[in-house]
Amino acid sequence: MSGVEFPEIATLVPQTGPMCLLDRVLEHGPEYTVCAVDPGRSRLLAGPDGNVAAWVGLEYMAQCIAAHGGLLARELGQAPKPGLFLGSRRVRFGVGCFESGRELRVSARHHHGERGLVAFDCEIQEAMGGASLVSGRLNVYIVESWGELGAIGADGN
Repeated sequence: MSGVEFPEIATLVPQTGPMCLLDRVLEHGPEYTVCAVDPGRSRLLAGPDGNVAAWVGLEYMAQCIAAHGGLLARELGQAPKPGLFLGSRRVRFGVGCFESGRELRVSARHHHGERGLVAFDCEIQEAMGGASLVSGRLNVYIVESWGELGAIGADGN
């Protein structure tokens, strides 16, 4: 759904302050979410020239996945479920860095899984369109609560 006013990004993702890297949600549906990001907001991760290394795109994509989960939870009247970024597959970098001041579109599309191991196909493009700057499949582990993660480690499993 586009053309809708979405909640502030900070209410959808667990990252706070300067580590909340996304600007806003642009589109959302049951299987996907698209967010905007200005690499200039990623000052903590920028080089001396103000540009941000392309590998930071993995965090942009992970936060887009978190925003997707936050929006789905809101639609159901629930709190978002915690998720941990486990890794990625088939990541392709079409650039070495993202230039400050150039808005990007970050998309996450649900590939498979609902709880436990869940995969999303993600992509970053310039807001005006064009070739893929970064793409890949991100794997996250989604649990019911942070306490469940503590229980997993407590018994050695």
